[in-house]
Amino acid sequence: MKEITCFLAGIAVLLAGCGAKASVGASDGSSVESVSEEATENVSFSADSAYMYVSRQVEFGPRVPNTQAHRQAGEWLASKLESYGAKVISQTPTLTAFDGTKLQTRNIFGQFNPEASERILLLAHWDCRPWADQDPDPAKRKMPVDGANDGASGVGVLLEIARQLAEQAPSKGVDILFTDAEDWGTDGNEESWAMGTRYFAENPPVSGYAPREAILLDMVGGENPRFPKEYFSEKSAPGLNGALWSIASEKGYASMFPERVESAVTDDHIQLIEAGIPTVDIIEYHPQSGFNSRWHTTSDNMEGISKETLGAVGHILMTYLRRNY
Repeated sequence: MKEITCFLAGIAVLLAGCGAKASVGASDGSSVESVSEEATENVSFSADSAYMYVSRQVEFGPRVPNTQAHRQAGEWLASKLESYGAKVISQTPTLTAFDGTKLQTRNIFGQFNPEASERILLLAHWDCRPWADQDPDPAKRKMPVDGANDGASGVGVLLEIARQLAEQAPSKGVDILFTDAEDWGTDGNEESWAMGTRYFAENPPVSGYAPREAILLDMVGGENPRFPKEYFSEKSAPGLNGALWSIASEKGYASMFPERVESAVTDDHIQLIEAGIPTVDIIEYHPQSGFNSRWHTTSDNMEGISKETLGAVGHILMTYLRRNY
């Protein structure tokens, strides 16, 4: 993967191609159900439910394009959004990967309160890395990745948000996008990553689609995570970035969400930013070690998923939605 060294506010930052996301720089059956201090806010999020959605995706097997697991998981994801009352549109383009492989892909787009003019877009990629190229065991580096954290965790949080929106509809428009073909890429070719989101941005499923802002979730289920602010997010949407991290501090997650810009990641959000949509990327990053240690390895499985982390991220997002949408 191509890496460029730059400096941001005195901090050395490595820019990395995201699908490779090599960045930058930068059950016990309990549930996390949170209610804000303000009785009128009525913010709920079940970490148990989000964890179940992550586990169910992993049960299909690696969701690599052109596989049965991918097709079955896509049908399940679309049906879950529909069951929660979303108006669902699927985009099914055939995209050409860097190696010439024709990928049968599916972007799954669900709208709540589709008539509303003011909208927010929440997204996560649902596909898996075809090769565990970062595995410490060379013999496993051609095996596909389960993608429990890198893919399924963000989708799991968004499915639980969809369930909450079915219980209490938003007053404005909320859209959820499960984007495909994010993780079929190669080092040194930034265009090889985030193909599904690029297609979505260039071919919006709704004429004139222009959400006010967007939030991307990527690798939001790992144990002992750290979510510093991301450079391109801060440049694109400083107000949204600040609001989310302020809620994190307010709700007791300050150590998990340090209010510092420490990473600059080329991820799905870049495609939206380039299309004129202010977008924030919530992505795990550690200054000394980079991404989650299970990233792009065969150990990216349910053993590395934390209900506490899913609950924290979900609580922050639900609080923001209830206050603003």
